[in-house]
Amino acid sequence: MKIAKLILYILFGLMFINAGLNKFLNYLPLPELSPEQLKFFTAFTSIVWLMPLVAIIEIIGGILFILKKTRPLGAIFVLPVMTGILVHHVITDQSRLILSLVLMAINVLALVDSWAKYQVLLKDDKH
Repeated sequence: MKIAKLILYILFGLMFINAGLNKFLNYLPLPELSPEQLKFFTAFTSIVWLMPLVAIIEIIGGILFILKKTRPLGAIFVLPVMTGILVHHVITDQSRLILSLVLMAINVLALVDSWAKYQVLLKDDKH
């Protein structure tokens, strides 16, 4: 089971690194977009700093996610992006919803695996 999780975590991290690099280098073709998706994409790209920020978060988060020591931080780091991806696919593009749900499940699995490490942050420390 440990090896299966490790493989999932590495693939998840690599997917995020790939997605982030693609936002800078544009080496993957953009899929055909519906009018609603095109509106959404145009709005996002009209905010000049937004896509580079998302790309940087994806790249850093993917690297953090791959490394065991930094995986808890990586899981938190990519959670907002993963949530946005999931919401987007629920609302506008159900064709890739299954993949989004699987990726979110992997992210949640990493969060659950790291729960003990987060307890330090949540502990009520009264002096």
